[in-house]
Amino acid sequence: MVYDLPLFRPPSEGDNVIVQATLGCHYNQCSFCAMYKTKRYQARPLAAVFADIDVLADLRPEAHKVFLADGDAFTLPTEDLLAIAAHLAARFPNLQRISAYATPADLLGKSPDDLLRLRQARLSLAYVGIESGAAEVLRRVRKGASADGIADALTRARTAGIKVSATVILGLGGRRLSQQHASDTARLINRAPPHFLSTLQLMLPVGTAPDFLARWDGDFAFLDDDAVLAEQRTLIAALDPPHPVIFRSNHASNCLALAGTLPRDRGRLLADIDGTGQDGLRPAWLRGL
Repeated sequence: MVYDLPLFRPPSEGDNVIVQATLGCHYNQCSFCAMYKTKRYQARPLAAVFADIDVLADLRPEAHKVFLADGDAFTLPTEDLLAIAAHLAARFPNLQRISAYATPADLLGKSPDDLLRLRQARLSLAYVGIESGAAEVLRRVRKGASADGIADALTRARTAGIKVSATVILGLGGRRLSQQHASDTARLINRAPPHFLSTLQLMLPVGTAPDFLARWDGDFAFLDDDAVLAEQRTLIAALDPPHPVIFRSNHASNCLALAGTLPRDRGRLLADIDGTGQDGLRPAWLRGL
């Protein structure tokens, strides 16, 4: 199997089949991200996608989960996604779940009926970068989405039965907006809870710092680990979602790994943060994207 590199997938998809339905990222303007800067977005011809599925089915006939790459396969027309899902179901007899990255705009671009049909075709998990619920942070990092739009997208997915695994980037607002970033993000999660929520810690890939910092007009100061933990504490303390949210901060970028279900485990998670000293943090040399 030959992929168009670079190839990215969520950590939880590491053991699953990966099918490149698109190349690159349709939006590709977030100032903190360099994942697809070397690629021009394109939807791959269905015949090529089907051919790859046939190869992968011969290699992994027992597979039951498939991830559609690259950056936001959800941007494909609904009929194309349904055709891909049908071919996957025909070639993988044990198929249980199809997943993909999705931007808030991708989800909002689908009608409620589209999303329901995709869910019925087993496209049942979307990975969505929330990043922040703070309007100024979203604007300065060029996220291309508002807090209201993100909340509407998450609600639309939940209504259709599509689970959302969402990410938030700690430190994304710098020192000046740290508390606003945390509190507004908690407000967004409480309003439209995803099924899964993970935090990452801001790390700028090589080559992205000049553009990222330029959008802050010289008014951005990175957080040290103590400030990141204080921000995470504010976030978790304010999280009281109406539906259970499985929470993780075990991505390699995080200085402290946490795991629990909110709001049930909120007290324990806060105690874990408060009880951890510098010796309990992940060493800097072990962190990465």
